[in-house]
Amino acid sequence: MPDIVRFFEDRVESSTESLQSALSHVSLPSTVDDADLYFEHTVREHYSVEDGMVKKAGQEVSQGVGARIVSGERTGFAFTEEFSPRQIAEALESARRIAQGPASGRPLALSRPGRPGRDLYPTTDLAFDRPVPEKIGILETIDRLCRQESSKVVQVMASLAFEDKTIQIVRSDGQVVVDRIPLTRLNVSVIAQEGSNRQTGSYGWGGRTDFSGIVSPERLAQACREAVRQALVNLEARPCPSGTMDVVLGPGWPGILLHEAIGHGLEGDFNRKGTSAFSGRIGQRVASPLCTIVDDGTLPGRRGSLNVDDEGTPTQRTVLIENGILRGYLQDRQNARLMGTRSTGNGRRESYAHPVMPRMTNTVMLPGESDPAEVLSSLDRGIYAVNFGGGQVDITSGKFVFSMSEAYYVEKGKILHPVKGATLIGNGPDVLTKVRMVGTDMSLDTGVGTCGKDGQSVPVGVGLPTIRVDGLTVGGTH
Repeated sequence: MPDIVRFFEDRVESSTESLQSALSHVSLPSTVDDADLYFEHTVREHYSVEDGMVKKAGQEVSQGVGARIVSGERTGFAFTEEFSPRQIAEALESARRIAQGPASGRPLALSRPGRPGRDLYPTTDLAFDRPVPEKIGILETIDRLCRQESSKVVQVMASLAFEDKTIQIVRSDGQVVVDRIPLTRLNVSVIAQEGSNRQTGSYGWGGRTDFSGIVSPERLAQACREAVRQALVNLEARPCPSGTMDVVLGPGWPGILLHEAIGHGLEGDFNRKGTSAFSGRIGQRVASPLCTIVDDGTLPGRRGSLNVDDEGTPTQRTVLIENGILRGYLQDRQNARLMGTRSTGNGRRESYAHPVMPRMTNTVMLPGESDPAEVLSSLDRGIYAVNFGGGQVDITSGKFVFSMSEAYYVEKGKILHPVKGATLIGNGPDVLTKVRMVGTDMSLDTGVGTCGKDGQSVPVGVGLPTIRVDGLTVGGTH
C-alpha cells in the first residue's frame, strides 16, 4: 500500500510548501468562521452479470479539490478537477467571493499531513489487486448457485462494486488529515416463477473490508440461499390486509425505517432552521422509555463508518435518544457553531464537488430486554415485517411511507402466511412513542445502505432489534 501521507504531495506539484506558496495569494475573509480544502482521488470498479452474461464491466477514476469558506450562515464553495496549486488557489478565491467577505490578508495555513489516530478499516487485500476474470468468475458462480437452489429460478442478476478513495482535508486551523477509505458491495437478485406468478428476491452485503471478506464460498452460498428463499416466499404471498394494526419489525435492515423516519429529523441543519419535527425538543420525551438510539461512526469495517468525517473531525458514538428522551442532534462544524455546540463528526459529502452537510453514519436502536420470540408471539393480529424496500419521509411533518419486501400476516402470535403489496404509513416522532417491546437481538444490516439528501448520496448503516410498534397504519391490497 502506498504512503498515503505523501499521496497528494506527489500529485500537487509536489510539496506542501509549493501549495502554501500558491495559497498565500488568497486571503480569507475577515469574518471567516471556517475554511477548508478537500482533496479526493477515487478509483471505482463495477461488474454485473445477468443470466450468466457479463452486462457491464468498467473502472473509473475521479479526482478533484473542493474549496470552502464559511462566514456565519453563508458558505462559499467551488471545486476544480485539477491538482495544480494555481487551480486550487483560484477555487479558493471563488469560494471567498461567493462568501462575500472582504479580504483579511490572512492566508489558509498548512501543516504537515497526518493520518487519523485510528484505523477502522485496515485492508491488505484490495479488490483492485485481483484479476478481472476472477471477479467475473465470482458472479458466474452466483448464477449457478442460485439456479441450483430451485428450479423455479428463471433469472439471476449479480453485481460487484469496489471503491478505493484517498482524501486529504486541509483546514483553516492548520490541521491536515489524510485517509484511505475502501468500500465493497456485492448484490444478488433473482426472479422466481410459478405459472404466471413472478416474484423477486434479493440479498446484498458489503462494508469497508478486504475483498476476501465478502466473496468467501460461505458468504456466496448464504447470499444465494437467502435471495432465492425470499423470492419463493413471495410466490406464496397473499394480498395484504389494510388498516390500523400492530406491527413487529425484524432485526437488522428494518432499521431503515428508523433512519428515514427519525434519523433525518435529528440532523443539525434541519433543527437549526426549525424545520424538523424534533426542533427545540432537547431534554423532552420523544419516544417510549424502551428506546435508546445512537449514531455510531466508529464501528470497525461497517459501511457507514469513517476514521474522520469529511471535515477532518473524528467520528464518534452520539446518543440521540436515551430511554425516550431527546439528548442531541447530529452536527457538522457550521451548524454546531451556529447552535452553540460541537461537531459530532457527522459532516459528510458525496465527493469533492459537493458541499458538506450533517449526515448519519450507522444509526442504531440499542437492544432491550424482551425475548424476540416473545415479541412476535405477543402479536394478536398484525404484520411481521422482515425486509423493507423503498421509502420516503417528509422532514418537516415526519410523515413516512415504506414498502415491505418481505412480510407476514400474524394472528394470535402465529405466522399464518406471507403478504404482498404491504406498506407502512406513519409519523416519525409518533411511531417512537408506540414502541411496546424491544428485543435483545439487535443486529446491523448487511452493508447495503445508501442515504440520499439534497441530491447527495453517501454510504450508511442501520441497526435494529426485533421491536413491536402498536397502532401503525398498514396499507395493503384489500
